Amino acid sequence: INSLGIKELIGRGESYFAGSIPNRVHNIGLGSSLISGAIVKPGEIFSFVKLVGPVNSSQGFKQAYVISSGRTVLDDGGGICQVSSTVFRAALNSGLPILERTAHAYRVGYYEQNGFKPGLDATIWSPAVDLKFKNDTEHHILVQAVHDPANSKLQVDIYGTLDGRKVEISEPVISNVSSAPAPRFQDDPELPKGTTKQVDFAAGGATSIFSRKVFKGDKVIIDDVFKSNYRPWQAVYLVGTKEN
Repeated sequence: INSLGIKELIGRGESYFAGSIPNRVHNIGLGSSLISGAIVKPGEIFSFVKLVGPVNSSQGFKQAYVISSGRTVLDDGGGICQVSSTVFRAALNSGLPILERTAHAYRVGYYEQNGFKPGLDATIWSPAVDLKFKNDTEHHILVQAVHDPANSKLQVDIYGTLDGRKVEISEPVISNVSSAPAPRFQDDPELPKGTTKQVDFAAGGATSIFSRKVFKGDKVIIDDVFKSNYRPWQAVYLVGTKEN
């Protein structure tokens, strides 16, 4: 490993997932194991989707909540974006070029736990939506993940050779804050009468913008801005109409 230039920590990302259902915790652990140990050569591109492969039951992923077609639904792999978001934070802090990153459709509370502001998430949806960064250093880098379910914490470390770059990341500026729409109730003939089931969850809208500058000496080698537009999200309840 040391012969490849993998000898010291160059950046770390952290996120938290307290309150996740067991299937989501399982998927975070599985997703973490699939990216942990990845070695990225100099000049090579890290592709989260390529590395993880199909996010489905054939790989051992279980059903948990995901955003799909404008709804929050149970599907294979819910929680995988906890991993991609944490990799995104690690790549940001390492000063590596971010080539592809997409924000979630709405604010997800997990990514704001422990004081993180909106805008530091990265969704993936295999194969169309990916998270990619480039190893523009002169040495190999190693991506390592530490899944800590006891403390509801995920940590991603990137190791390589420090090359003198310094990273400055601004605090996200939050604007256009809006309340969640009023909840929607819809009849469901499959549910017994008198039963109500929540199937989507309210979230306020917002715009988040932050910038990052990466320096080598006095020279700026990366200067980018990350903008996230989060839609206000409506809670949805199914109301049973099935007669006993």
